[in-house]
Amino acid sequence: MYNEIDLDKIDINLKPPMEEPARQYYFMARCREWVREFERKNGRRPTAFIQTFGCQMNSRDSEKLLGVLRTIGYQEADSEKADFVLYNTCTVRENANQKVYGKLGFLQTLKRRNPKMKIAVCGCMMQETDEIETIKRSYRFVDIVFGTHNIYKLAELLDKQIQTEKQTIDVWEDTAEIVEDLPNQRKFPFKSGVNIMFGCNNFCSYCIVPYVRGRERSRNPEDIVAEVERLAADGVVEVMLLGQNVNSYGKTLKEPVSFAQLLQRVEAVEGIERIRFMTPHPKDLSDELIAVMAQSQKICKQIHLPIQSGSTEILKKMNRHYTKEQYLGLVERIRAVMPDISITTDIIVGFPGETEEDFLETLDVVRRVRYDSAFTFIYSKRSGTPAAEMLEQVPETVVKERFERLLLEVQKISSELTGKDVGKTELVLVEEQNAQNSEMVTGRLSNNMIVHFPGGTELIGKILPVKLIEAKGFYYIGEQEQK
Repeated sequence: MYNEIDLDKIDINLKPPMEEPARQYYFMARCREWVREFERKNGRRPTAFIQTFGCQMNSRDSEKLLGVLRTIGYQEADSEKADFVLYNTCTVRENANQKVYGKLGFLQTLKRRNPKMKIAVCGCMMQETDEIETIKRSYRFVDIVFGTHNIYKLAELLDKQIQTEKQTIDVWEDTAEIVEDLPNQRKFPFKSGVNIMFGCNNFCSYCIVPYVRGRERSRNPEDIVAEVERLAADGVVEVMLLGQNVNSYGKTLKEPVSFAQLLQRVEAVEGIERIRFMTPHPKDLSDELIAVMAQSQKICKQIHLPIQSGSTEILKKMNRHYTKEQYLGLVERIRAVMPDISITTDIIVGFPGETEEDFLETLDVVRRVRYDSAFTFIYSKRSGTPAAEMLEQVPETVVKERFERLLLEVQKISSELTGKDVGKTELVLVEEQNAQNSEMVTGRLSNNMIVHFPGGTELIGKILPVKLIEAKGFYYIGEQEQK
């Protein structure tokens, strides 16, 4: 839709429309007049810088925010020395909040030198009442504050701040509204994230996400497929379907559609060669989905399956709704039809009440599943979650010792698995010029493993057959197969 809208044809002297996204295009047109005036006075376009903290959902939100700013007329900057700086925040761990405040302290110094600089903070951290009050009290130089539910309102909030020259705060507790069809600026021209749902209903006892992202709400499948079709027409060959729990996609629709059925619809889009998704929850991963993945030529043979703990007792305290045995049974069903699939996971060490026996159960799962890689975390007490109030917090020294043991086991298995495909020729999506050697490029296999091989930048965005010559621990060195 947004490719068809001409901001110059919008009459900004009229009242703004009430319906979305037309309302936001109206405010983009208003802001663009301000940008043009800035350019006349300063002989250059204003610059904008966005820093993203957190998950793939935040990264996708930032692409939308940058798309809006570019449509308004901002030029992207590569540092905070810009006319507009926006931090898109994460709040999964409390130290993430402190990192943002440290960055804001740095921005205050920059704003003293450039009083017309505008500063915005949005995202998950801003959904917490205490953090908003901290901004009001101690960071009054921040111009715009908004949360996760109204990301699409950036142009409207910017216009309001320009007109009032006062701190503008607009944070919603929740919403049922989904507004897409707005500009976005993709980081990669050949691959893109696609939001299929928002929010989470799981309420894991350690997790703040349901409180800051709201309850689950799914996009209509027709809208998702239409977006994927537009992306394919624009040269995208790989899409990542995004949601806090993609396996529960469709449950809030008037006519329910399962995630497996949505994948089949996306697979039918011509031009899309690879489909990934993030993040599934083990309790909702269906046999229907496993069958669709096994039969698909486009869905990548890699699945992220967070275990969090191998102890059934700890999983119960975490409110994960599955046991160790159920998880292992799920892995068996997946590997029965996809023996070569790459399985990755998340693991938390040191959850309240975790005993040595509980930790050994986790190590047992790691050894039996043999994950290709694992994101390992030391439990971080997150205020506002049930786990933060639990007794039996595990001593820090014990947690660190267990964490090191887990890390060694994960790395050992991962290193062993990396070498299993040496000598094979696999398809690689070339993503970028190699950071260390300009005569090489870097890409990914279907299983998400990184491959470096000789080649030029003209290969970026292409899917090529590459022979895997050597395993280097967590990546391959390869060479392009010549036709």
